[in-house]
Amino acid sequence: MKHTLPLAAALLLASSCSVNPVTGKKEVMLVSKGQELAMGQQSDPAVTAQFGLYPDQKIQKFINDKGKAMGAISHRPDLAYQFRVVDSPVINAFAIPGGYVYFTRGIMAHFNNEAQFAGVLGHEIGHVTARHSAKQQTNAIIGQVGMMGAMIASPRLAQFGEQAAQGMQLLFLKFGRDDESQSDELGVEYSSKIGYDAAQMADFFQTLQRQQAQSGAEAIPDFLSTHPNPADRYNRVHQLADQWKQKNGNPTTLKVNREQYLRLIDGIVYGEDPRQGFVENNAFYHPELKFRFPVPAGWKHQNTPQQFQMADPAGKALMMLALAPGSSLDEAAQALVKQFSLQPTDSRRVTVNGFPAITFIGDQVQQDPQTGQQVAGVRTMVYLIQDGKTIYALLGASSPADFPSYQPTFSSTMEGFARLTEPDKLNRQPEHLRVKTLKLRSTLSQALKTNGVPEKRLEEMAILNGMQLNEQVNAGSLIKVVGK
Repeated sequence: MKHTLPLAAALLLASSCSVNPVTGKKEVMLVSKGQELAMGQQSDPAVTAQFGLYPDQKIQKFINDKGKAMGAISHRPDLAYQFRVVDSPVINAFAIPGGYVYFTRGIMAHFNNEAQFAGVLGHEIGHVTARHSAKQQTNAIIGQVGMMGAMIASPRLAQFGEQAAQGMQLLFLKFGRDDESQSDELGVEYSSKIGYDAAQMADFFQTLQRQQAQSGAEAIPDFLSTHPNPADRYNRVHQLADQWKQKNGNPTTLKVNREQYLRLIDGIVYGEDPRQGFVENNAFYHPELKFRFPVPAGWKHQNTPQQFQMADPAGKALMMLALAPGSSLDEAAQALVKQFSLQPTDSRRVTVNGFPAITFIGDQVQQDPQTGQQVAGVRTMVYLIQDGKTIYALLGASSPADFPSYQPTFSSTMEGFARLTEPDKLNRQPEHLRVKTLKLRSTLSQALKTNGVPEKRLEEMAILNGMQLNEQVNAGSLIKVVGK
């Protein structure tokens, strides 16, 4: 029997061709421009809530001014682009449909001049102008149309985790190699058109590659996890930049602006900000909210302004802490049950280290794709803990079969929630990037040591500066170091 696309889908495709603004070619696009804008407008509040905006007006103004200038010369100058620096230490930049572009403070700290920043900015705007995100949505829609009646059940716990993370998957769209290559070309074109030396973007890929090598596979910068091999891109972007220069008469006035950029980011928070919570010796501490609780040994963890998530290494269980809605424990319990479609059992009032609390076990009921029967897809343990007007939800989840083996870990973690009183944890401050002017000519290694960098952090600081430790640096030049 021939597999044919349903008639409705065929008609949908026939009426949904549009011209790509970058290539000028017709392509199937089920996401209209209006839908694309709506996707961005709906996702932007979730992104800013997830990460928080980095509170530095001069850095926000810088990215906005450069972004608006670049948007104006792009293939889609009509879009009302929005640019944000978000408060995350990871090295990442990403764009979502409709012209929303985000840079983390982590990536801002690792650029060493304006031209590197401009190249990556052009790359991200390129994802928007070439409609890569919208195209991915289209591919997903076509996939669903062709897949009716053959539902594929993804792991239920992963679904639950996504639900817990409030549908942030839009951010983590992974672009194919062709899309990435096209965005590299657009990054060269757009950054060059607003006057920057695009070859500098290639040098930033070397910084990413070194960061990856130093961190190991466990901590690949996010910019790499969604982008192709930086070694290949280094050579290709250099070639693209050279070609652009030749085609435009080898301009000699292309900007790099190293000193201006370093002055701009002088003082930026570097690495994790302990004021937003930190993990040390298998415990999570929150100095601002003044609480602590244990983290199971070996579990992976991720902290954002909205929630703290933990996952066991085998991927069979997760836990999270988040603020719960409602002004009472009963209200919070009802809201949580509704949010996750839970059927609660064994609900009881308890006290956790002096805090009033409610605890219950609940099943999230899902439909079995084979039988169509309602089954418990995920079993959860919930503790709602009240501290004054604030209510915290601590939630552990696993499959019903695995739940008995994880239940003791869930209990000990949640019942370990306690008031934080240790002064050294309460007073913990973040590190900041500091720009120093060198008094003498020396190697970078010697210059870093002179400025108080310990031996074990020399390579980290060399990567931050985009230089090698044995490189010569002149008197009067600027370098980045890190301190409290």
